[in-house]
Amino acid sequence: MNPLLLTLFVAVIFVPFTASAEETISEAELEFFENRIRPVLVNNCYVCHSAEASTRMGGLSLDTREGIRAGGQRGHAVMPNDVESSVLLEALRYDGKLKMPPSGRLPEEIIQDFTRWVEIGAPDPRDPKATMVASSIDLSKGRQHWAFKAPVKAPLPGVQDGSWLRGSIDQYVLSELESQGLRPVQDASRADLLRRVTIDLTGLPPTLQEIEHFLLDDSEPAYRKVVDRLLESERFGERWGRHWLDLARYADSTGRTRNVPFPVAWKYRDYVINSFNKDKPYDRFLMEQLAGDLLPFSNSVDRNEKLVATGFLAQGAYDLNEPDAKQFAMDVVDEMINVTSRTILALGVGCARCHDHKFDPIPTIDYYALAGIFRSTDVCNGVRRRPKPGNSGYFRIQRLVELEGVPEYTTGNIVEIRSERSRVWEALQAAMSRKKGTKIRDLARELGKLPLPENLAMGVLESADPMDAKVNIGGDPHTLGQSVPRGFLQVVFPEDAEVPSIARGESGRLQLAQWLTRRDNPLTSRVMANRIWTHLFGSGIVSSVDNFGLSGSKSTQPLLLDYLAVQFMDQKWSVKNLIREIVLSRTYGLSTGFDQDNFQIDPDNKYFWRANLRRVEVEVLRDSILLVSGELRVGAPEGSPMHGFDRSKLLKPGSKQIKPWELEESYRSVYLPVIRNASNRLYDVFDFPDASETRGSRDVTTTPTQALFLMNSEFVQSQARIAAERLLTSEQTDPERIRQTFLQTLGRDPSAKEIEQTLRRVDEILAGVGKEQSATQEVWSHLYHALFNSAEFRYLN
Repeated sequence: MNPLLLTLFVAVIFVPFTASAEETISEAELEFFENRIRPVLVNNCYVCHSAEASTRMGGLSLDTREGIRAGGQRGHAVMPNDVESSVLLEALRYDGKLKMPPSGRLPEEIIQDFTRWVEIGAPDPRDPKATMVASSIDLSKGRQHWAFKAPVKAPLPGVQDGSWLRGSIDQYVLSELESQGLRPVQDASRADLLRRVTIDLTGLPPTLQEIEHFLLDDSEPAYRKVVDRLLESERFGERWGRHWLDLARYADSTGRTRNVPFPVAWKYRDYVINSFNKDKPYDRFLMEQLAGDLLPFSNSVDRNEKLVATGFLAQGAYDLNEPDAKQFAMDVVDEMINVTSRTILALGVGCARCHDHKFDPIPTIDYYALAGIFRSTDVCNGVRRRPKPGNSGYFRIQRLVELEGVPEYTTGNIVEIRSERSRVWEALQAAMSRKKGTKIRDLARELGKLPLPENLAMGVLESADPMDAKVNIGGDPHTLGQSVPRGFLQVVFPEDAEVPSIARGESGRLQLAQWLTRRDNPLTSRVMANRIWTHLFGSGIVSSVDNFGLSGSKSTQPLLLDYLAVQFMDQKWSVKNLIREIVLSRTYGLSTGFDQDNFQIDPDNKYFWRANLRRVEVEVLRDSILLVSGELRVGAPEGSPMHGFDRSKLLKPGSKQIKPWELEESYRSVYLPVIRNASNRLYDVFDFPDASETRGSRDVTTTPTQALFLMNSEFVQSQARIAAERLLTSEQTDPERIRQTFLQTLGRDPSAKEIEQTLRRVDEILAGVGKEQSATQEVWSHLYHALFNSAEFRYLN
């Protein structure tokens, strides 16, 4: 045989399942394995295929990396990157003779997770012994990481060109630029700057009147006045509240195997929007979301607001079909740990659930110190695990928190509604002691159509009996290790730091909230300052916005980030004040112009020598189209966005049914329902994030599908027609109409060449179809449609 062919043959046969123990695994891959793969193996496979099993069935071990790749009598259980050759996937799918687990086929979502795992190379951190060992993490060494040291505002650095500066931010940026041999590009045009700051702060483009007023006012304070006006607009909270909802993994349904509605989740959404509009201090904002039920209150309105805030912890995606009660309880705990640590600290603490963190100095005992806090917390989100019998009863109003001073119903006959609810509920209960499946489903559907009481919300409360958690060996809640006192992450504070104590009868959530918002916490202010910067520049000072750990990116401008973090705290944690300072800087106002010399040194613009060309999010795209057409409805809708949604169909596993919200509603996108596992087409095409995960920065893809969608979308076409109809209601010349369309959509005047080309095209079309009213409207509709499809409409220049 040819030696080269022989070498390749050997490589193909042996490399995939003789991976080194030093195999490199990214943090994302590690998190995927620990959250999606290992728990399934522990719960469904280890009883027959592990070192603890009395007999390893089929000679197969699934409790180690080497065992799962080597396989058993039927061949290799897993072949990294090879879906077809992985016997484990064949067994999970029930495709052939081998069907595992024998108790029944696992949900399709789990099978898809395993398929994805194999496709990305089956990353697996488990060692051959698959046993828990004592922690070898050196916390003292870990505390030397830059992000685990409290931020300090350093003296302003010297610069060569002091005339360029407008404030402290510019001084830090320019000093770094000069040290790297870079120079900032020219300032953005006034039209581009107005469109940029208006969309950044409100999520909407400037109106014709706002553009005209700003372009006519060339005084020095004109731009500052614009910024102040935008910060005071109620649209600000809708824009920046949506950023937070990405982090809080906000959704109006559970997702997972039983996609049950969260019909009162909107109250938390509105709490977030209102908090940003009121510029609620960020430390108070966090305190309320983690421990609002434990904070003092001045009246029932104040109490209710704080209760609704704890919906942050109750918004998780849960597998309501999980058969193991202990596993389900710890999965809920894990959900709360992850959203808290990732959102506030930008750390993936969940990776320490089964073993010491592979990248960061977070031992397993720290995970279970936090687990004890959340295990001592009752989640009141209206849903329950595996109600019996049948599929009824996944949602219960009795499993929500009750608000004070809020009427039960404000419309309809209260007595009749209560009576009908009681009647259906009693009939449902009777049909469940008798186990009449069809009757149960019919009654459950009937119950779901009745109005919900208005004095209910999602949230959390203290458990009746708070207690410490025990280490789950290997993440298995049935194999317990030592009990761990409730507490916090050790590495984030110096060893001698004073740590708040947790009393016996308390969960510790209040102390956790206090610990997270202390001034000497090195992460909380830094992480939020970096998130704000990211939303305004398109990239962060730390590019891994959700990972400030050792495997994350380094700060490209540490002095600037520390300045922003300390300034944030010094200004009483005011989000608006920090945003104001950033957008008034000269750095923010740079153009997207290109400089070849700069590009050679810093092609990724890590040092912000120019503005990044940014594509707007899907919500901005949709809302901008509605604003241009004049159809955008201002403010929030009344009540639940889930009203009228077919809950019975939503209950079906894997259901993809969803109303075309963008066609049926003209509210801002932030007020449209977010249905896990069933987002609408518009959102899918333009990179709306997975609502089951914390996301501080959205993916931005560029695909042909996006252009095709905008060209063929019924929504885009209908709004273009409406915009054209409104355009023709005023007496204007064709050049004036062209100018208006450009200003409305792109925020700038058309060039002389653009006017000439557009006029020629308008005349050509009208010559062919005539100049009656309907034909004229169609022509201008085409112009709006073309501008909606332009790259300039989708991007911030």
